[in-house]
Amino acid sequence: MRRLGKDGAIDSPGAYPNYFTMNEEPVLIIDDHDIFRSGLRLLLVNRLKIKAVEEARSLDETLAYMSQGPTPRLVTLDLRMPGVAGPEAIAALKEGWPDVPIVIISVSEHREDILACLAAGAFGYCPKSLSADETVDALKQVLKGQIYVPKVLHSPQQQVRAAGAAAFDVNRLTERQRQVLEALRTGATSKEIGRQLDLAEGTVKIHLAGIYRALGVKTRAEAIAKLK
Repeated sequence: MRRLGKDGAIDSPGAYPNYFTMNEEPVLIIDDHDIFRSGLRLLLVNRLKIKAVEEARSLDETLAYMSQGPTPRLVTLDLRMPGVAGPEAIAALKEGWPDVPIVIISVSEHREDILACLAAGAFGYCPKSLSADETVDALKQVLKGQIYVPKVLHSPQQQVRAAGAAAFDVNRLTERQRQVLEALRTGATSKEIGRQLDLAEGTVKIHLAGIYRALGVKTRAEAIAKLK
């Protein structure tokens, strides 16, 4: 585990405990490739102005961090690391940090991998083929509480793979559910949908539950991926 100090240098754990626990929640990068972690850390610091960045090379190292480090504001996770697959790692992280957004960053652009991670509770999926600007935009979106679904999911090749899936009939929804659905397509949070439609957040969640059942999905991220 490594930490980014105040001067931008890499310091050992515990070097600036007050800085990390009091001034800003860190972003945690989980990836077993040193070069990728270093590159993403620079992107977070220089482009997103994140002052506190933590790194872990494995799920075991991450779980050890859970018991002693501050709760991160965001976790980026490699889809496949030695001994664990993305959805399994997401489930393990959600047990300890149920409210922390997780973004998968992976070389895989397979539809099945993307949907499996979103169904497991990830807030976003970033293929490593994204440009630096696209990655920054995706992470900004997640930090705002929104869901990021990569464009590759809706490429012609991916659409052909999904051609056998049953079409979603919007007419099965009530008028209010259709209004919530349109807001959901934009990536709006439950609070934002409530403000747009003058509804209580709890009422929005009830409508979302009905939409999820109609779509055959379990999570907001999975619903957005299926709608786009």
